Amino acid sequence: MSTSRLLHHDLHGRADGPLLVLGPSLGTSTVLWDGHLDALSSRFRVLRFDLPGHGGSPTGLLSEPTPGGTTVSDLATLVLELVDHCGHHEFHYAGVSLGGAVGAHLAVHHPQRVASLAMVCSSAHFGPAAPWLERASLVRMKGIRPVLGASPGRWFADPRTAETPVGRTLLTALAETDPAGYAACCDALAAYDLRAELSRVSAPTLVVGGSRDVATPFSHAQEIARGVPGATLKAIDAGHLAVEQPYAVREALLAHMAAGLR
Repeated sequence: MSTSRLLHHDLHGRADGPLLVLGPSLGTSTVLWDGHLDALSSRFRVLRFDLPGHGGSPTGLLSEPTPGGTTVSDLATLVLELVDHCGHHEFHYAGVSLGGAVGAHLAVHHPQRVASLAMVCSSAHFGPAAPWLERASLVRMKGIRPVLGASPGRWFADPRTAETPVGRTLLTALAETDPAGYAACCDALAAYDLRAELSRVSAPTLVVGGSRDVATPFSHAQEIARGVPGATLKAIDAGHLAVEQPYAVREALLAHMAAGLR
């Protein structure tokens, strides 16, 4: 497959290491994982990707970016195509929010490929469809600007984080997101509901929830952990993107995935 038909991505770390795929949240890009890259790539071959319409990935990768046409399954298929292109079969997966949902879908529907799963500030169901569809419609009509102003309050435990280098980088990525791709991902969130299938996840699973996450409150993490057999639940003092506690997130991920390497 031509690289032009693949999600934008980058690879870091040991060429002979086990593959670790890192999934971003809605409205972010590979930059979400910048602070973790050195530590994770010392143990793994790290593959980061951008969602369609985000970062360097064109919205045109989606076969149906029209309203209601995109599902989490579509996004997961693009990730599998990327992993195949990189020459791997089995991989570890960690994702934030929508990125975590993609990983959960892969763990349910392609269990032979997911060596371990980590869901950070994510959910098995991101609430009623209507608000997501309304946001998708708004962005299609008026662009990203209407969601840009509200994002610091949803993303960060302290909205003043928006003025830090990390916050500015993330908000710049959001401002540069293609509205059509953002809206399509909202459609995917609207249709996503994995609650009845959580018991099918067989990969060792870590669930990290932010105690100050207003977008996916900690109860969402608890629901995942109750539903996935043997899942480990960890609470951190952070908002939705977990940028306030990078060390805690990183150490939890490394400990979780290292257990599967022994």
